[in-house]
Amino acid sequence: MPLEENKKSKVIREFSRFAKEYDNYNIIQSEVAKSLVERLEYQKYKRVIDIGCGSGEVYKNLIAKRVEFAEFIAFDYSSQMLSIHPSADNITKLLGDFSSVDDLNRLNYQDATILSSSALQWSSDLDLTLFHISKSISSIYLAIFTSNTFKTLHNTAQVSSPIYSEDILKRSISKYFDAKFETKEYRVSFDNTRDMLKYIKRSGVSGGDRVLDYKNTKKLLEDYPLDYLEFEVLFVEGISLVK
Repeated sequence: MPLEENKKSKVIREFSRFAKEYDNYNIIQSEVAKSLVERLEYQKYKRVIDIGCGSGEVYKNLIAKRVEFAEFIAFDYSSQMLSIHPSADNITKLLGDFSSVDDLNRLNYQDATILSSSALQWSSDLDLTLFHISKSISSIYLAIFTSNTFKTLHNTAQVSSPIYSEDILKRSISKYFDAKFETKEYRVSFDNTRDMLKYIKRSGVSGGDRVLDYKNTKKLLEDYPLDYLEFEVLFVEGISLVK
């Protein structure tokens, strides 16, 4: 099922509030963006659209790998993130929500290659988002966090993940794309649970979803059995099935 609509504003607030220090905490997001860009088939593209571009990890990795493109569209729903994103003559920055029909219709999908790293798990209507990006006549490369991210944390605190499971993601994506999937696991270690909670809050990985009340947090500090956080990312490469 889609995430509740009120998730959207929480995600925007959390990413925007910590935008200035976001790059100091996005360890996993940086690694995921690097891995995503390494999957690209070609070294030259006409138009690249980065859905949920954040502070520009995808763009920075494209430049590092000397991938060429005539136009780059950086699309995000946080104005603070767009202000941090690199600027250039061939970059267009668009403020918008990837769960909004009106905002998605503003994108030029003609000859576009769609990239999205660490963003689409927060779509409040995943099918709507996927249908619209399937308008691209080129290829897609996606990296999406699954509900197994923070799995032990959620189990310990007895709360549910606010994001989609791997199965739901695969089923939704397969409606619109001929896709191949790879699931990768990551870990980040911490000296103590308090540092771990600080990372969650400031990294944006939680998307602003405050599922831990005082009781949950106390239980987590006392009972969390690991010295690391778990992350699970679904990588997707595909072409559109929508004519």
